[in-house]
Amino acid sequence: MKKLLILAMLMVPFFVNAQEDGVGLRLGEPLSITFKKFIDDNIAFEAMFGRAGVNSNQYYQRAFDRNRPSSNAFYAGHSTGASYSFNVRGAYHEDITDDLNIDVGYFLAYAGAGVQLRSTRVDYSYTDGAGSVLLRDSRRNVDFGPEIFGGGEYYFDDLPISVFAEVGLFVELLDRFGHLKLQGAIGIRYLF
Repeated sequence: MKKLLILAMLMVPFFVNAQEDGVGLRLGEPLSITFKKFIDDNIAFEAMFGRAGVNSNQYYQRAFDRNRPSSNAFYAGHSTGASYSFNVRGAYHEDITDDLNIDVGYFLAYAGAGVQLRSTRVDYSYTDGAGSVLLRDSRRNVDFGPEIFGGGEYYFDDLPISVFAEVGLFVELLDRFGHLKLQGAIGIRYLF
């Protein structure tokens, strides 16, 4: 986490001198507030903070079975809450306005990579095998790994906004190595 904060602080000079800032809302996985900054005509950095979706029921049951509170603990169920996501990423953009015969505004296709940190509170219910008394165990599931993504963004001529759609793939390195999560979103940004 310290390395991530140091990297973010080293990026501040790039954000101060760039040309096309945008802040907006990303609706999808993860649901986020997004800040995007171009450092030249083709390269942009983006930071997102928001609410991450939860994993499948089987994912959390397997996590419980791998790390039981006691040797005779049996999974009975779970609930999730307080789920957060933080992303830092970079993307290469290409203007394809002419290829799509767009006369008003302009359209950029983009692809990139980044890192994602996800955290979800998981409250487990389990029995100790001796009776029907339910016991509780609260844990924090933290996932970290790279993501790749691609999409398109349309910029209006007369309005200081852009709209975008994208799809991506997140790969867990920490907590469950190799777990894949397909992600996608649509969104809008105010340009300033």
